[in-house]
Amino acid sequence: MKLVGATHIENRIRAFKREERIPIIPYITAFDPDKEATLEHLKYLAEANPAVIELGFPFSDPVADGPTIQKAMVRALAQNPTVDEYLKIVSQFKNLYPHIPVVCMTYYNIVFRRGLKTMVEEAVRAGLDGFIIPDLPLEEASSWLKANRGYNLATIFLGAPTSSLERIRKIASASTGFFYYVSLTGITGARTKLPEDLVERLKAIRSLIKRPLAVGFGISRPEHVAMLRSYCDAIVVGSALVQIIEKEGKKAGPKLRDFLNKLTYESSQS
Repeated sequence: MKLVGATHIENRIRAFKREERIPIIPYITAFDPDKEATLEHLKYLAEANPAVIELGFPFSDPVADGPTIQKAMVRALAQNPTVDEYLKIVSQFKNLYPHIPVVCMTYYNIVFRRGLKTMVEEAVRAGLDGFIIPDLPLEEASSWLKANRGYNLATIFLGAPTSSLERIRKIASASTGFFYYVSLTGITGARTKLPEDLVERLKAIRSLIKRPLAVGFGISRPEHVAMLRSYCDAIVVGSALVQIIEKEGKKAGPKLRDFLNKLTYESSQS
């Protein structure tokens, strides 16, 4: 029986925290650099034992992604990807690694065109555990949440430094699986330094919410993870991994695994 959904995500993140492991959530774009590579890349990520994997479905007009991930989207779109192919990859991976939750990061046009109820049912059947839809604000999400009612598929909303604490409380209470806090204003991309006030913001947010708190955007170094691990429940790492795929192509898998292992090990020694 497949373990699927928001409860699976939340339980796994909390189990990592209880065991004093660092819950890392790696992001890669599906179909980058081609259709065959994605499942292999996922297998190598699994060897690093991530808390959750975030697998992007490519979209032509992303609003949250920086140049690194935008280029990955372009490479992926050149493969003419389909939702059916994406869900097949997820299903193949979850048959091998049912204990690792997989979350789809995409944009609402993809979901809406598929049909909300159809997307939910097919996603659950494939073993997908949830969705991050950056261009779907809470105020516009009622149809999606209604379609998902009773399926336990996570809907993970994002909060930003520009969000008031009251709005963050509202968004986080509607999120399932975890609440995703964006560490900085702007777009994704590996950074050398994170905002100086990030820890204080995370302290304030954590006191307001009941769901696991994940933080992402700009995190790429062991010292970043070491700084943040005590103030959040999971850490999202994306652009640094996508850069490896850009450089290594189909053969990126071992370096993706090694990067995550090094990130976890060195940050735990700090």
